[in-house]
Amino acid sequence: MRKVNRENTRPNYSNKIIRNEIILTKSLLVVYLLALIWIILFKMVFSLQELPHIREINLIPFAGSVIINNQIDFDEIINNILIFIPFGVYVSMLKPDWAFLKKVAPISIVSLLFEVLQFIFAIGATDITDFIGNTLGGIIGIGLYLVFHKLFKTKVNINKIFNRMATIGTFSFIVLMGLLIFANK
Repeated sequence: MRKVNRENTRPNYSNKIIRNEIILTKSLLVVYLLALIWIILFKMVFSLQELPHIREINLIPFAGSVIINNQIDFDEIINNILIFIPFGVYVSMLKPDWAFLKKVAPISIVSLLFEVLQFIFAIGATDITDFIGNTLGGIIGIGLYLVFHKLFKTKVNINKIFNRMATIGTFSFIVLMGLLIFANK
């Protein structure tokens, strides 16, 4: 009769928890990207007829579309930075071993894609300032992840914390959008 090694027959709960955290992170990233598409490309409108028909391009940083009454509109720049911070956190959570520039690359590519699509479909102004702000937001997200990673020492703990915060934020966003849709009917 052969001996059965009981240790190998038990599931590894630590790996299962890590796998579940990764699945949750990927799911939250998908919801986040869909929200970005709705916010940036569809301008948070519910009808395609409501989309602006603008085809402008600004390749001079901090000029053109961010100048209002001869002053820089910092609100738009700050909003562009803030909306991309989660992207940097998600990339860092899913690819913690990537080099810094490799983490910045998908953030920059997505931002550039949004700007190009706005131009192609004439649904907004393509602006280098937006691209810079979005990329800076992603970089801040990467930095935020690194700071928390140093504080909590392990990837599992920090990913759990960020996943819980993102779950609450995502749920709140969905509820608010549901209320907005309901209020506009």
